[in-house]
Amino acid sequence: MGYEVREEKEAFEGRADSQASFAGVSPLDFPDSKSSVIRLEGLDCADCAAKLERTILAMSGVKDARVNFAAAKVKISHQIPLSEILKVIEKMGYRGREEGGAGAEEKISLWKSNKYYLSTLLSGMLLLIAVSQQIMQISETWVHASYLLAIVLGGYLPARAGLALLLTSWEADMNLLMILAASGAVAIGQLAEAAVVVFLFSLGNALQGYSMDKTRNSVRALMDLAPPEALVRRNGREQVMPVESIVVGDIFIVRPGEKIAMDGVILKGSSALNEASITGESIPVDKGPGERIYAGTINSWGALEVEVERLAEDNTINRIIAMIEEAEEQRAPSQQFVDRFARYYTPAVILAAILVALLPPLLLGQPGEKWFYEALAMLLVACPCALIISTPVAIVSALGAAARNGVLVKGGVHLEEMGSIKVLAFDKTGTLTRGKPRITDIISTRGLDENEVLRRAASLESRSEHPLAETVVEQARKLGLELAEVSNFRAMSGRGAAAEIEGKSCYVGNQRLFSEVGIAIQGQEELIAELEGAGKTLILLGDEKELLGIIALADELRENSREAIRQLKKKGIKKSIILSGDNERAARAMALSVNVDEYQAGLLPEDKVQAIRALLEKYEKVAMVGDGVNDAPAMAISTVGIAMGVAGSDAALETADIALMADDLSRLPYTVELGRRTLRIIRQNIVFSLLLKALILSLVIPGWLTLWLAVAGDMGTSLLVTLNGMRLTRVKAES
Repeated sequence: MGYEVREEKEAFEGRADSQASFAGVSPLDFPDSKSSVIRLEGLDCADCAAKLERTILAMSGVKDARVNFAAAKVKISHQIPLSEILKVIEKMGYRGREEGGAGAEEKISLWKSNKYYLSTLLSGMLLLIAVSQQIMQISETWVHASYLLAIVLGGYLPARAGLALLLTSWEADMNLLMILAASGAVAIGQLAEAAVVVFLFSLGNALQGYSMDKTRNSVRALMDLAPPEALVRRNGREQVMPVESIVVGDIFIVRPGEKIAMDGVILKGSSALNEASITGESIPVDKGPGERIYAGTINSWGALEVEVERLAEDNTINRIIAMIEEAEEQRAPSQQFVDRFARYYTPAVILAAILVALLPPLLLGQPGEKWFYEALAMLLVACPCALIISTPVAIVSALGAAARNGVLVKGGVHLEEMGSIKVLAFDKTGTLTRGKPRITDIISTRGLDENEVLRRAASLESRSEHPLAETVVEQARKLGLELAEVSNFRAMSGRGAAAEIEGKSCYVGNQRLFSEVGIAIQGQEELIAELEGAGKTLILLGDEKELLGIIALADELRENSREAIRQLKKKGIKKSIILSGDNERAARAMALSVNVDEYQAGLLPEDKVQAIRALLEKYEKVAMVGDGVNDAPAMAISTVGIAMGVAGSDAALETADIALMADDLSRLPYTVELGRRTLRIIRQNIVFSLLLKALILSLVIPGWLTLWLAVAGDMGTSLLVTLNGMRLTRVKAES
C-alpha cells in the first residue's frame, strides 16, 4: 500500500540537508560575518580562478571564499567591506560586481566581458606592421620599435595580472610565466619571437574567454525565458509592473500568446501551456483553475488570471539556474584528479626549466644562450591551463544542455556516475505507471453494499497521502458518500492503516496487514489471485473478525515506459529491475509489459533499501528511479537517485541527484547518453592535454622547442579542449 509517506518524506528531506553543503558558506558559521556573491568578468582560466580564490582567502577579514570558475562568480563570507574585496579582484585583472538576487543577473556580453580583444587587435596590427617593415627593409629602429610596442600593448594585461598575483599571494601563474619568457626573449635580442608569443598568448586568452562566456550563457540564457514585467491588478486597477515589484498574493493577467512572468496558481480561465522551458516537453499541457503555472512558460490561447505564489527571485526558472550554478561548484571525480596532478606538474616543469638552463652549459659546454632560450620556452608549457579546464568546461556544457531538455542534474559527480551506471532500479507506481489509478472493482464479501464498502475504506484512507488512497477518497466524494469520523488512526508503514469508525475497529490495507492482525480471508483466495493476476492492486477492508470487502485498482502504464526501457538497454544498461510495494502478480505483469529484466514485489521501504544494497554489492553502481518522495530511502543510498516529474515539487527538486522535470521517462535514456558522452569528452580532453604537453616538452631534448611553438601549443590546447567540451551543449533529447 505505502502508508509510509510521512516517515519517508522526513528521510528524504534529511538528504537535502546533507547535500546543501555545496551551496556555499552559511553566515551562521561566523556570527559577525556577511555572505556575498560577486559576479566576475574576464575569468577565462581555471588555474587563475584557483589562485584568485587563494588570494581572496588570504585577506584579513575574509572567513571563506569559493570561486566557481564555470559560473564566473565567487561566494564570500566576510567581515570587511565588500569594496575592499572588489579592489583586490580588480588588481588581479578581473571586474567584479555584487550579484543582485538569485540568478537575476543580466546575460554575459561576450565582447564587453572579454578584456583581451582590444589588446589582441592592437598587438596583432603592430606585429603585422613590424613584419611589413622588415619585408620593405625599413630602418631597423622602426622595426624594433613596432615589435616592442606590440609586446607592451599585448602584454600589459597579463603582466598586470601576473604581478598582482605575485605581490599579493607570492604565486606564479601563466601570465607571469609568459611575461618572464617574453622578457627573456627581448633580453637575448629575439624581439620578433617575443612579439609573436605575446600576440598568440593574448589571442588564445581572447578566444578562450569568448568560448567560456558562450558556454556560461548556454545556462544563463534560461534567464531570458521569463518576461521582466507583468500586467497586475491591484486595488481594482490594472498596471504593468516590473516583476521585482510584484509580491506573493498579487493577481496578474496573462493574455493569449504571452510568456508567464511569475510562478502562480490559476484563479480564472483555462488554456494550454507550453512548459518546454521547465520540463523539456514541447507538447502544451491543458490547465485550468487551481493548477500551478511557472514563469518562463508560454500561454497558448486562453486569457488567465493568476495569483502569484513565489517572488521573482524564487521562481522555478531562477531556482533551476541557481541549482545548476551550485552544481557547477562541485568537483567531479575527474576534476579532483586533474587538480591533484596540476599541483605537482607546474613546479616540476619550472624545476626542469632551471635544470635545462644550467646543466647543458655547465656540464656539456653547450651554448648558454641556446639553453636559456629553451628554458624560457619550457616556462610557457609549465601552466596546466588546458588540463585544468578540460573537466569544468565539459561539465558546465552538459549541465546546460540537460536543463534545456528538462533534466536537472545536481552536480558533475552525478553526471559522471550516470555515465558509468549499468543497473537501473524502478519504482512501479508513478514511475513506470502514471500514478493515477482508477477503481475497477468494488466487491462486498459480507453483505455490505458496494457504496458502504467504499465509504468505510474512504473514511480510513482520508488520513493517507498515497495515490491509491486519494483515488478511493475521490471516488467516494464523486458518488456523494458522506465519510465517517475516524478516531485512533494508526498508520502501518507499507501495509495499511487501522482506526475506529462509528465505534468499530476497522482495517484497510494489503494481505500482509490482514495476515499480521489475524483477519481471515478464507474463501476469497481464488478471487484475489484472479484480480492480482490481471495486474490490479487490491485494497482490503475488514473489521476485527473478518474481511468485509475488496477494492481493486488499476494504474495506467505510461505510453513511453516500454520504449524507454528498450532505449536504455540499447545504450548499454545491463540490468533493469522493478522494486515495488505492490503484490507479486501486479509487479510481474508490469515487468512483462515493459520488458524489465527482474522484479521484486511486496517491498516495504526498508526492503527496497536492502534490495539496492544487494545490487550495489553485486554491480557497484546502481541508479534508483522513483517519484521523489515515496522511494526516498532507496534513492538516498543508490549511486544516483533520480526523481520523476518534479516540476513544482519543492522536496524532490531540492533533494534528488537528478530530477526529470516532466513525467517523461524518455528523458532517462537521454540522461544516460549525456552522462556517457560527458565522460568520453572529459577523458578525451585529459588525454589530449597530457599527450600534447608531453610532446611539446619532448622537443627540448633535441633543442627544437621555440617560444612561439610553446605558447601556440599551450593556448591551442586550451582552446581545443574548450571547443570539444562545448559540443555537449548540442546534445538533445529525442522527441
